[in-house]
Amino acid sequence: MAKKSFSIFIFIICLGLFLTGCPKRTVVVHKERPSVERSEETGRLEAERAAKEAKETREVQEAKEAQAAKERELARIKEEEAKKPIGGELEKSLVAKKERGIEGEVFESKLLKDIHFDFDKYDIRREDEEILKENAAFLKKNPKMNIQIEGHCDERGTVEYNLALGERRANNTKRYLVSLGINSNRISTISYGKERPLDPGHNEEAWAKNRRAHIVVLSK
Repeated sequence: MAKKSFSIFIFIICLGLFLTGCPKRTVVVHKERPSVERSEETGRLEAERAAKEAKETREVQEAKEAQAAKERELARIKEEEAKKPIGGELEKSLVAKKERGIEGEVFESKLLKDIHFDFDKYDIRREDEEILKENAAFLKKNPKMNIQIEGHCDERGTVEYNLALGERRANNTKRYLVSLGINSNRISTISYGKERPLDPGHNEEAWAKNRRAHIVVLSK
C-alpha cells in the first residue's frame, strides 16, 4: 500500500512539472529598414555631397576669375600710364648743350643715358642692353621726341680711324633702339671720333669714359 502511494506521489509531481513546462523565452526581433528606404537615404547623402562639392568648385572658379580680372585691370592701367608723356619731368631734365649740333641747338637729358664700348669695339655690351631698353621706354613715352646719337672714341688712333669707329658705334646703337620699337626716322647719327672727349685725361679711366654713344635731343 505504501509503495503504491509513493508511486502516485511521484506521478503527481512529474505531471505538475510537465504541465508547468519551461519559461518561454522572449525573442526580440530587430526589424531591418527596407532596402528601398536605405537606397533613398544613400542617394540623398550623395546628392548633398555632390552639391557641396559643386558649390566649392564654383566659388574657387569665381575667385580665380575675379583675381584674373583684377590683374588685367591693373595691367591696363599700368599700360596706359606707361603711354603718357613724362611732360614736366622731361622739361626739367633738358639742358642746352654747350656745343651746337649740325642742326642747331640741341639738348641733353639725364633721362637718356650713355652706353660705353670696349677698346676698338662697337658691339653693344650685355650690360648696356638694359640701359638702351630704358632709353627706348623713355622715347616711347615721348613719341614726338627726335634724337641724335653721337659716336665717341678715346684719343688713341688716327682721326680718320676714330671717325669711322665712332660712326659704327652710333649706328649700332641706333639699330638696337630700332629693334626695340623706336621708329628709325626719329633717330639720326653723327660721329665725333676723338674730337670731343668727355674726360681729357690720358689714362685708361679717362679712355673708358670717352668710348661711348651719347644721345642728345633734337626736338621734343
